[in-house]
Amino acid sequence: MPALGFAVTGVEAASRGLVPLLHFNVQITNETGNETIQSIMLQTQIQIAAPQRPYSEVEKTKLLELFGTPDQWGNTLRNKLWTHANTIVPTFSGRTETTLSVPCSYDLNLAAAKYFYALESGEVPLLFLFSGTIFYAGAEGRLQVQQISWNCEATYRMPVSRWQELMDHHYPNSAWLTLDRATFDRLYQFKRNAGVTSWEQAIDRLLDAQQ
Repeated sequence: MPALGFAVTGVEAASRGLVPLLHFNVQITNETGNETIQSIMLQTQIQIAAPQRPYSEVEKTKLLELFGTPDQWGNTLRNKLWTHANTIVPTFSGRTETTLSVPCSYDLNLAAAKYFYALESGEVPLLFLFSGTIFYAGAEGRLQVQQISWNCEATYRMPVSRWQELMDHHYPNSAWLTLDRATFDRLYQFKRNAGVTSWEQAIDRLLDAQQ
């Protein structure tokens, strides 16, 4: 019976992606090593392990919408779901590697994008939770089916620069609203100070002030 172990060993930006896309390299090891794995329907939940890194004062200010003020972080700073990623792993024996493709958004209405944008440098601590179905050849060559153990997981610390470079490539010197980056930062500060929840409200207030 297979006993799989998982490790995330790297991440690269898709060089020719039409949309922002990160490729995570995942190493899979059958720790029993006795079976030929015919295929795996691999499902992965990726969480941002926000409590697992320090934050600068600037970062804390930008994270106000997600976690509140720093004095509240003892109750609010928790793991955040980033995304789900699925892939089919082909036949292997012993050990193999596969790629998890993760689309990335610059929509700052999304919690994950807000978090990534707030970070200036360092690493993003990620938690990968694996599930899915294993198809393998049993002792008599018959096809067997087994679920991936619920406790299969891996951690990976992704450089913040990887996400920043990906966004800069697809949205050079701009944000989701396609503004000059400096203008966007000023608008973002105004949105926080005004206590509004959407970009439309922030822009409406600025426009109304000019009338």
